[in-house]
Amino acid sequence: EIVRETQGRPMSPDDEIMVVDDDGRPVPAGEPGILLTRGPYTIRGYYRAPEHNARAFTADGWYRTGDVVRVHPSGNLVVEGRDKDMINCGGEKISAEEVENLVYLLPSVRIAAAVAMPDPELGERVCVYAALRPGGTLTLDRLRASMEEVGVARYKLPARLVVVDALPTTGVGKIDKKALRLDIAERLAVETISSASSGGQR
Repeated sequence: EIVRETQGRPMSPDDEIMVVDDDGRPVPAGEPGILLTRGPYTIRGYYRAPEHNARAFTADGWYRTGDVVRVHPSGNLVVEGRDKDMINCGGEKISAEEVENLVYLLPSVRIAAAVAMPDPELGERVCVYAALRPGGTLTLDRLRASMEEVGVARYKLPARLVVVDALPTTGVGKIDKKALRLDIAERLAVETISSASSGGQR
């Protein structure tokens, strides 16, 4: 079970790991956080890249891996996702990959992506983009209900569903989540302006 559910531990006893929050403070055992590493198997820096090194390393030599992990009771690490692919909803970290895996349980979904959507109260909420199979249909209510049926916490439920013909991709063929985050931010901005204009005309 441990082998199946975890991704192992450092190769060398001299390797150090630390799991921290966004402010660099260690998180409680079992809680997800950003993985920092330091030791003989950790790179010391990037060649002729001082600005990148300043972002990638702490002042005392810890390497910011960008992986979001939690420590299993066995001491092994469980990788939850990438820091850039986490959605921070009112302080709760949500793995976009976890949401996507649940969306794919619906037979009507051909391809999907979960991204952070700006929210004035919680900071971010979950927005799902989905391209459907021919003849398929999907509503936000149906999506949320399917996730609730498998016991997903309410804060992880999508606040918005955008059905599209296709998802944008990067030059290497991966889903372009940066473009999706920009798209939903623009949609929200247009809706805010439209709502304000409608209110002013009454």
